[in-house]
Amino acid sequence: MRTLCTSLATAEPGSPVTLEGWVHRRRELARVTFLVVRDRTGLAQVVLPAGTRVPPEETVVRVTGTATPSAQAPGGVELTDAVVEGLTEPAATPPAELWRPRLDVSLPVLLDHAPVLWRHPAQRARWELAAASLRGFRATLDALGFTEVATPKLVGSATESGANVFAIDYFGRPAYLAQSPQFHKQQLVGVFERVYEVGPVFRAEPHDTVRHLAEYRSLDVELGFVEDHRDVLSVLREVLAGMVGAVAAAGDAVGRTGARLPVVPEEIPVIHFADALALVGAPADEPDLAPEHERALGAWALAEHGSDFVAVEGYPMAKRPFYTHPWPGDGRWSNSFDLLFRGMELVTGGQRLHRASDYEAAIRARGEDPAAYAAYLQAFRHGMPPHGGFAIGLERWVGRLVEAANVREVTLFPRDLHRLAP
Repeated sequence: MRTLCTSLATAEPGSPVTLEGWVHRRRELARVTFLVVRDRTGLAQVVLPAGTRVPPEETVVRVTGTATPSAQAPGGVELTDAVVEGLTEPAATPPAELWRPRLDVSLPVLLDHAPVLWRHPAQRARWELAAASLRGFRATLDALGFTEVATPKLVGSATESGANVFAIDYFGRPAYLAQSPQFHKQQLVGVFERVYEVGPVFRAEPHDTVRHLAEYRSLDVELGFVEDHRDVLSVLREVLAGMVGAVAAAGDAVGRTGARLPVVPEEIPVIHFADALALVGAPADEPDLAPEHERALGAWALAEHGSDFVAVEGYPMAKRPFYTHPWPGDGRWSNSFDLLFRGMELVTGGQRLHRASDYEAAIRARGEDPAAYAAYLQAFRHGMPPHGGFAIGLERWVGRLVEAANVREVTLFPRDLHRLAP
């Protein structure tokens, strides 16, 4: 029976143990040879006689031996009187020494050799934070009465803008990879009231920056019977707290990454877009926040409120999609927000329109025919509650947790302007 590496510490002294994993490191000394085995749980030390032939690093092995207490071994127990059996042919030399504490390689090397370099314990821990975040996201929303849904990733029309979609040939007619599940998750509010989805979204934006990807994991939420976007922000606050709590409970992954976990305040600081522009010294007619503005607002939130988070509400309607609800009494602004985390946009959310007549007017104002949106609008013609939602970019979230210089560092297999492999 296989024993996992971290379970070796609880093995009965003198009992037979079988480990299976990768050769993490070999150390051949004059009197003894040390073998460190790595599996999904961690590391275990094996002591072998001097001169024992050990397969090279990253070879998959089975090691059978005796559990022996040792203060120097991981967990205080090592394997002695061991026999090493290779389960594969000897492994090729990896592109970096995975036994070193830090994976000190350039970003192109990391991305080119992702299937191997993600094995490094500190690198792998970054995605363990992502996996824990997903658990916290789902658990929080399940507890709040949400239903997880799955929406199509092949769609017949663009959600946000026709200029940044990936077009495909769908059995001889045009289709697109979904930019978001926005239309479908709104429709499903009319079925379940509260829904969420974890899935890929695709953006054909020719951005070659440290924060953009052509494909990323979006954590989408939509809820009905809201008063305005502040109700949406309240749910977002609970979700973030749940995600941070799940990450904190993710074993030693936080320590292996050096992540600084934020404290989610009971109430996230909020500033109106117009006031945000004034605060950062931007022109009053600026239609959006630039990255340097986001960084300045993040510094302000930390200094003034002790918060790694700040929500900027009331973005200009001209910069928001047609389904966005306007600010009551002042149609220049919207009932929407962006949430900044450590000086970078992490979440976009807000209240949506919910009356069919408002949608028809908004679509006509764009110079389009509502008939082109018939499939989307049918739910609203049959009664939809006031609703809103938000979306979190998973990779960007993890990138800010570990303060990575580039979002690609925390993406398993990034897709961007230049990369379609591995």
